Amino acid sequence: MIEAGWGQQKDGVFSVDIVVQAHDRQGLLRDISEVLSREKINVTGVSTQSKQHMAHMSFTVEIAGLEQLQRTLAQVREVQGVISASRR
Repeated sequence: MIEAGWGQQKDGVFSVDIVVQAHDRQGLLRDISEVLSREKINVTGVSTQSKQHMAHMSFTVEIAGLEQLQRTLAQVREVQGVISASRR
């Protein structure tokens, strides 16, 4: 028999892509950025595109874990005008 173990949970952050679809409006990016800031999430990349009053946004963020990701997505969905927010 060989002894085996599952290892220990590592502390750290994981890079995650988040996509947001919303009705475009002035201050939308700022409001979403405030949610990320409150959660102390580092944003490493952002791409936004607006067509016909619809905003398509993609964020690359550093997340500490699944609980933080779920909490953050729920808060982003609460931002005025946001239709959907999910992990890519």
